[in-house]
Amino acid sequence: MKKTLVLISALLLLISCSPREKSPAAPIGKMSHAQIDSVLMVNAKMNYSISDRMRLYSEMFLGTPYSWNATGDGPYALLEKYPLVNFDSTNCMVYTEHVLALSISDSWDNFFNNLQQIRYKDGIIGMRTRNHYTMADWLPENRWLLEDVARKVGGDYTRSITRTISHENFFTRKGIRDLRYVKLDRMITVEYIPMRDLDKVKANFRNGDIVAMLFANRDDIFSAHMLMLYEKDGELYFREASNSINTTFETAFDNWLESKKENTRYAGLAVMRVRDEYNKPNAVVLPWDIPKLKNK
Repeated sequence: MKKTLVLISALLLLISCSPREKSPAAPIGKMSHAQIDSVLMVNAKMNYSISDRMRLYSEMFLGTPYSWNATGDGPYALLEKYPLVNFDSTNCMVYTEHVLALSISDSWDNFFNNLQQIRYKDGIIGMRTRNHYTMADWLPENRWLLEDVARKVGGDYTRSITRTISHENFFTRKGIRDLRYVKLDRMITVEYIPMRDLDKVKANFRNGDIVAMLFANRDDIFSAHMLMLYEKDGELYFREASNSINTTFETAFDNWLESKKENTRYAGLAVMRVRDEYNKPNAVVLPWDIPKLKNK
């Protein structure tokens, strides 16, 4: 009942938007920052866990158009001058980052600052400090909040792969010559659940799990795509932003697996989950506390 009331209040805020404003299809894209601030404040007090709020906010993005250039380092950046926050379009990593940052926040200002902490190393905004690689940057820099649970979910079906990640090559391909502050090349091992075994461990996934689809035949990168998993009406759904159909949508777990069973491009899924110590009712993260949380 409480969840229904909050959804109704969010919808009332949407209705209050001027009909003359040009708005995308997704509900959150129709809301002003002040309206989102109000929704964040209300939901932070509704006895929801972080994963409960992830389910709520991820649904508000469904229908958002896909864009490779959805966000960047802001208008004063040296290179990618796309906005730091954008709800008019999204892509797989931006979708995940926005949902996660909204779900740990109790106000617009805290969301904005939490987002930068999730997206950039130590919250320092810039091309070289952005967490570009899901498994080599994004997860390691966010271990204060997220846990690698591939083995917990996959059990005996879990496998691992080792690859060398080169930031020097990554930035050189983008035409960046100043490589003084980029991470050194490093060999990383990642655990994952093979695609062929996902149906066997379906019951071990949880609402709010973040997954990365790993390339099967690349030696310089792990992740091809990011998705999130949510329970709805007793069923498990993948939610994702996809460039193949240019939108943000959900697919029932079994249907998603069926669509991927003949695809040999992917090895399997790595799985990330909000740590249990934070994923509690009414829990929020204050951006000024994140440095302390990282040092725990």
